Amino acid sequence: MVAQYPDTYEAKTQEIAKQLLAATQEKKRSLFGQLQDQMRFDDKLMDWAMSNPGLRVQLFHFIDCLPALRSKPEIAAHLQEYLTTEAVELPDVLKKLLNFANPDSLPGQLAATTVAPAVETLAQKYIAGANIPKVIKTLEQLRKDKMAFTVDLLGEAVITETEAQSYLNNYLELMESLSDAAKKWSTIPQIDEADGQPIPKVQVSVKLTAFYSQFDPLDAKGSEEKVGERIRILLRRAKELGAAVHFDMEQYAYKDLTFSILKNLLMEEEFRSRTDIGMTVQAYLRESQKDLEGIIEWVKLRGYPVSVRLVKGAYWDQETIKSMQNDWPQPVYNDKAATDANFERLTQLMLENHQYIYSAIGSHNVRSQARAIAIAETLNVPRRAFEMQVLYGMGDQLAKALVQKGYRVRMYCPYGDLLPGMSYLIRRLLENTANSSFVRQSSENRPVEELLSAPKDNPNSNIFETWKPVFPNSADTDFSNAALRDKGLRALEMVRQQLGQTYQPLINGQYINTAQMIDSLNPSNPSEIVGKVGLISVEQAETAIQAAKAAFPAWRHTPVRQRAGVLRKAAELFEQRRAELCAWMAFEVGKPLHQGDAEVSEAIDFCRYYADEMERLDQGYQYDTAGETNRYNYQPRGISVIISPWNFPLAIPVGMTVASLVTGNCTLLKPAEVSSVIAAKITEVLVEAGIPAGVFQFVPGKGSTVGSYMVQHPDVHMITFTGSQEVGCRIYAEAALLKPGQKHLKRVIAEMGGKNAIIVDESADLDQAVAGVVYSAFGYTGQKCSACSRVVVLEPVYEAFVKRLTEAVRSLNVGNAVLPSTQVGPVIDANAQQKIKEYIEIGKQEAELAIQVAAPETGYFVGPTVFINVLPTAKIAQEEIFGPVLAVIKAQNFEEALDIANGTNFALTGGLYSRTPSHIKKAKAEFEVGNLYINRGITGAIVSRQPFGGFKLSGVGSKAGGPDYLLQFLEPRHITENIQRQGFAPIEGVE
Repeated sequence: MVAQYPDTYEAKTQEIAKQLLAATQEKKRSLFGQLQDQMRFDDKLMDWAMSNPGLRVQLFHFIDCLPALRSKPEIAAHLQEYLTTEAVELPDVLKKLLNFANPDSLPGQLAATTVAPAVETLAQKYIAGANIPKVIKTLEQLRKDKMAFTVDLLGEAVITETEAQSYLNNYLELMESLSDAAKKWSTIPQIDEADGQPIPKVQVSVKLTAFYSQFDPLDAKGSEEKVGERIRILLRRAKELGAAVHFDMEQYAYKDLTFSILKNLLMEEEFRSRTDIGMTVQAYLRESQKDLEGIIEWVKLRGYPVSVRLVKGAYWDQETIKSMQNDWPQPVYNDKAATDANFERLTQLMLENHQYIYSAIGSHNVRSQARAIAIAETLNVPRRAFEMQVLYGMGDQLAKALVQKGYRVRMYCPYGDLLPGMSYLIRRLLENTANSSFVRQSSENRPVEELLSAPKDNPNSNIFETWKPVFPNSADTDFSNAALRDKGLRALEMVRQQLGQTYQPLINGQYINTAQMIDSLNPSNPSEIVGKVGLISVEQAETAIQAAKAAFPAWRHTPVRQRAGVLRKAAELFEQRRAELCAWMAFEVGKPLHQGDAEVSEAIDFCRYYADEMERLDQGYQYDTAGETNRYNYQPRGISVIISPWNFPLAIPVGMTVASLVTGNCTLLKPAEVSSVIAAKITEVLVEAGIPAGVFQFVPGKGSTVGSYMVQHPDVHMITFTGSQEVGCRIYAEAALLKPGQKHLKRVIAEMGGKNAIIVDESADLDQAVAGVVYSAFGYTGQKCSACSRVVVLEPVYEAFVKRLTEAVRSLNVGNAVLPSTQVGPVIDANAQQKIKEYIEIGKQEAELAIQVAAPETGYFVGPTVFINVLPTAKIAQEEIFGPVLAVIKAQNFEEALDIANGTNFALTGGLYSRTPSHIKKAKAEFEVGNLYINRGITGAIVSRQPFGGFKLSGVGSKAGGPDYLLQFLEPRHITENIQRQGFAPIEGVE
């Protein structure tokens, strides 16, 4: 299908490219021929950034922060903080400018008044106007230069439904204003007509995800319904006004759903014949050729052409980092040349199918545009089916050269305020200053042959292949993948067919009958029985302990490699049953699918990480000296009781249990009663993985009787508990009592919750902060010990934060956990529901209710609730609520915010949203939490990367998933042997 005329294309490409390059460089020389010291300050900033990697990073961090700064002293202070780090080698001019003792000094003011306007000037190079009147002036100037346009409204994050509706309204207003202005414009044949057909003078570019704040590939159907309603309104109005609409492509995670929504919508009778609509393909994606071929085949079925904008892609850094963090395959080409080569392949594929699609070639690379022209001319592609596109401020000279050659050129023109425009500006600066950027390379006077040579295609190269994580974590499911998404949804239906079965305890390798049974209920629908669970008696608990005691000698002497092998086998089985286990969590504890999926990954990681760690510890330590060997090693403690919670019904019991097992302890798992079915599934996996009889036993039972009996039993050596402070303290006290016949002191590991705070300071990115607080507070209905229950906001941004937070919470979908649209499911049971509601009533007396989202009446639901103007000493700000209740507290300065955050009995997790380096440094030193998260949510710790656990009344013990966690399950021993015999001792290396 591709590469019919490679030789002809290349010769013609080189000829056209040299002409274009000569034209652009001649214009650059005339524009920038002045001396370096006469350059505008914004140009100097760019030059400095290109020549100094450390300065580039810090300067871009400062630019990102700048719109949040409200005064010259603030600007000066931040500039100083960012640009005086060791990583930055400042140019002499900037050193003189930044030579100030404090932000209030005259040089500091000078820096603020020089650099800030320079950044704004820089932004204005890439942004066509702050408002519609200014944009119209810009567009009219472009039309005088015979350039068409497409206008994009800046704004990166739509996190509320109010913002989504506003986005639609703003575009309706924009189209109307541009169309009114266009009535006065005379027709320019080069851009307004082609092959006898009129081309719309007005075109806008929109982001699909901005039409629905809860856009989520997992909820493909719901997202399509919500987005479709607003797109139809937009397209209908565009038709009335005679405007064209183009749909931009964003992050990879949204790609397949975006194409699916657009294809379905544009096949509807109302829109099927429309040819003034377009979509975008990103050449840096490895799947882009498949995507483009799919569009072409779809257009053939549709019967009417659409425009396809081909771009290289603007989110390379983000996509690369995200895939590395999630242990997913890289969706982008890691080599710039591979992207360029793919861009040329796709250009050819598009132009060879000009009878089906209109091609819009978006690039600032002279060779890329020349290649497109060469193919188009060789194939005699009609002018209506082909145009060139460049970004406003980045490809101006190339655009003018293309116009002079008679081509239709369209300028992509973002407009809007500087604040939402800053992330757009950063992307443009990253492109311009990257070593591989054609814009940069062409400014460095490189040889023409080098600039215009064909890209060397190496699609399989991976610049990160030498980067190996310390521990390779299990990858969460990528629900943007339709096959994986469907697998998850099918598992829900499969598990639904298995509800109501009976699950018995496992004692000494046998499932046993019990006198007492309980029903485990679906908290989304309490009339639905998830499973019937047998509860052991005290007598059966004694039997289990004696079985463990009998099994211990053989298990403690089982080679560590063999014990670790059981864990690795269990990890494989958990991975195989991932979708099924997620479904069980949705039904039994009301955990939405994507959150259950992360828990499966954590359970797998615990198995593999602790297997690795035990093999490391098994090597022991050698401290030999002449005539003497010294060996430091470990042995298991004995019988271990695991008392696990319901809120992480898979990951936490698996982590505690396998840590105990791999260290050689015989282990009894007593799960929370309401999550016993999931614990039974853990049992199935461990048995299949090969755990011997008596070594592991599943002992569901009443905590007040059976649990207390096992905690106090003289043969039990250690108790590992996760749950409430009240129960944890009771266990700690009971375990401390020395019973008759007991020859050891019991080890207790207890994780007992938190009252976690996130601080939002005046420099924070509010898009990030609001989204992060909402997810941290209301993910899994706030039923996480790590959940954010307090947010401390500095006074300058308090009102703006509260306004967006309230609307973001209002936009959350509350409902049955098995529905893919649900973000907030039920609380665990009627008791929890009642207790949380009581705290909400207390909150209404203590503070001001900002919002309480309506919740379904059937099921144990509590709608997300936010209180504002909360006093730091209020009950709702001090006591753990364990539900979807958030207290918002105002602080006057950062020191007060830190005092408020530290002002509870807990010290588990905490967070900070800030772009002020000194605040970040102070939080690292003084924020009293076991896990501190900066500029991200505070839930979702990952094994090895983020070992989890707190101090104060949040618990006692080492961090789960960390390098010293297994030591708690082991007794250290040291053996010294004198190896001298009659004055003789072997000395290594001496004969």
